Amino acid sequence: MSTAISPTAYNYKVVRQFAIMTVVWGILGMGLGVFIASQLVWPELNFGLPWTTFGRLRPLHTNLVIFAFGGCALFATSYYVVQRTCQTRLISDSLAAFTFWGWQAVIVGAGITLPLGYTTTKEYAELEWPIAILLAIVWVVYAVVFFGTIVKRKTKHIYVGNWFYGAFILVTAMLHIVNHASLPVSLFKSYSAYAGATDAMIQWWYGHNAVGFFLTTGFLGMMYYFVPKQAERPIYSYRLSIVHFWALITLYIWAGPHHLHYTALPDWAQSLGMAMSIILLAPSWGGMINGMMTLSGAWHKLRTDPILRFLVVSLAFYGMSTFEGPMMAIKTVNSLSHYTDWTIGHVHAGALGWVAMISIGALYHMIPKIFGRAQMHSVGLINTHFWLATIGTVLYIASMWVNGITQGLMWRAINDDGTLTYSFVEALQASHPGYIVRALGGAFFASGMLFMAYNVWRTVRASDPAEAEAAAKIAVVGAH
Repeated sequence: MSTAISPTAYNYKVVRQFAIMTVVWGILGMGLGVFIASQLVWPELNFGLPWTTFGRLRPLHTNLVIFAFGGCALFATSYYVVQRTCQTRLISDSLAAFTFWGWQAVIVGAGITLPLGYTTTKEYAELEWPIAILLAIVWVVYAVVFFGTIVKRKTKHIYVGNWFYGAFILVTAMLHIVNHASLPVSLFKSYSAYAGATDAMIQWWYGHNAVGFFLTTGFLGMMYYFVPKQAERPIYSYRLSIVHFWALITLYIWAGPHHLHYTALPDWAQSLGMAMSIILLAPSWGGMINGMMTLSGAWHKLRTDPILRFLVVSLAFYGMSTFEGPMMAIKTVNSLSHYTDWTIGHVHAGALGWVAMISIGALYHMIPKIFGRAQMHSVGLINTHFWLATIGTVLYIASMWVNGITQGLMWRAINDDGTLTYSFVEALQASHPGYIVRALGGAFFASGMLFMAYNVWRTVRASDPAEAEAAAKIAVVGAH
């Protein structure tokens, strides 16, 4: 063992940058979500302006929470995890810095263009071609940094969390590039390279796998590192984690057609999407059980450790969402749920309960370490955040379940003479109480992010980044 300070100490600067921006974009994205939820309760909040209407702000909300908040969380944790598990510094500090500033530029571009109405109209792929090209460049550089770091690793083994991060990076690149193939006709207008049902199929191959790889596989990489770390227990079954990985990435890519039941898509393609979605339950629950069982012998820690509580409750929501998704993919269930608020509830069970909670737990674990602190400024504030997030998520999804099933039943009700029993406006009126509860739930969740921001600010203000770097150097030297 060498006593010299190693030149390969970890690059925590880019991790710190992405971690802080995760909190910032989380507040902005979730705050905007509460605002547009409130527009459905009080339509006057559109203000009669084109760029503040629900139709313009809703895609901005989805881009901010998925790509700004979720994306920054994935960049931060993947850069942190790959360095610590490979015991080596990121392959290039300058390329890593480019991914940070490039990613922020993409998000700012979205913030400007979407309210102005510049959009491809494709779900989760609304950004017009110049920003889409910048995003692709940033993503390819991200892949170079991540896989380059793995190539120069000091450890023989590639930890399973890095397999999940690696698959998420590769598949997201493929999805983005294929779905964004288009013909530009001006600086902010392009037409898709595909037409009709083919365009819809490629869009939902992208759209569902944006969920499957960006919002699931990447965050499972997070889970496989931070749950064992926070619980101070080894992962329950390493063999199961490998089976989970290969089964998940093999099956997920086929599930997209379940978004297109009862459409012009060929019936065999719809049925294939449904079948694959149902089979997908097995690896999803395998991963959830693996995470949960990691707490064997450590369940008592949940009483005193709100960070672990965030991580474990996120796994519970992951299990619930990945049960609900396959059920909603069944054609007969889908005939009731499709186009209703039930779908919105399902998405947010995954987005708030799984993605946001695992990210928040990982950040609370990671921030003290990258800023040279023993722990976060206040455990009490983490506890407050946990309960606000949990209550907010439950209010949100329960109100959307009730709304969705109400809407589905009202839309399919017919009189004896074959006419519709209810008008669309009557279904909307019946949904109004649910929209109030949904806005309240969103406000609970977003307010929790404000407590987090204060806690992070106090932690960072008292921090010593040089101390974190020195600790990293000692850790790397000690590992040799």
